[in-house]
Amino acid sequence: MREPRWLPWARWIVLGSLSLFTLLPLYVMATTSIKPLGDVQGDFHWIPTTISLQPFADIWRTVPLAHYFANSLIVASIAAVASVTIAIFAAYAISRYRFPGRKVFSVTVLSTQMFPGILFLLPLFMIFVNLGNTIGVELYGSRTGLIITYLTFSLPFSIWMLVGYFDSIPTALDEAAQVDGSGPVGALLRVVIPAAMPGIVAVTIYAFMTAWAEVLFASVMTDESTRTLAVGLQGYSTQNDVYWNQLMAASLVVSVPVVAGFLLLQRYLVQGLTAGAVK
Repeated sequence: MREPRWLPWARWIVLGSLSLFTLLPLYVMATTSIKPLGDVQGDFHWIPTTISLQPFADIWRTVPLAHYFANSLIVASIAAVASVTIAIFAAYAISRYRFPGRKVFSVTVLSTQMFPGILFLLPLFMIFVNLGNTIGVELYGSRTGLIITYLTFSLPFSIWMLVGYFDSIPTALDEAAQVDGSGPVGALLRVVIPAAMPGIVAVTIYAFMTAWAEVLFASVMTDESTRTLAVGLQGYSTQNDVYWNQLMAASLVVSVPVVAGFLLLQRYLVQGLTAGAVK
């Protein structure tokens, strides 16, 4: 059946509107980052009248951005690696074995995604503070505490995603590996994980991005020494002034790792998110 003549035009109009809605804020951010502060605080101009790269140099001195960058990189990387490592073994057990409580565990893991994160803020805060007061384990205000906090969100989703992906891998591969002398762990490491690499990469990207851009828990669970980028950007807003050009420049800089990683691994991301949904 031939499509109506107006349909391609409507498609282009919708796609153009969505592209404009997405790219316009990015354009304003990019142009603001290369304007002097006086031009930003004056009348708005779509095209900068004066171009200056000084804001990209000032962002490192106004706030300790490099320290915040290191904190975010350490916390997000460890949280992503830990989440994926634990999720691989948990998802493999759920996918390949039948044991009492399997369905209950699976439903419980998935149901945690129904609750907003703010519901866990106060309980986690009280747990961390009480642990520090009773047994001397200082989790509040530490990178370790923040990593554990992020695991409570990324781990259930990672397990759920990998279970679906492992279910799509034939069990004959495991059986063939065990016939060759590998045990269950050997079959997982030598056969299943290489076959599931697109899904694992997709889950890793999700876990990293979740920790990298999180604001609520990082603003409560950290102090000046463990503050992350998402919270540290508030330092460009003071009681006397707001350094909009530096804020936009810093926002562009902190977006580079996530955007670069997404562009490099987008092929695995698409395969991982689609293959696990088909059984």
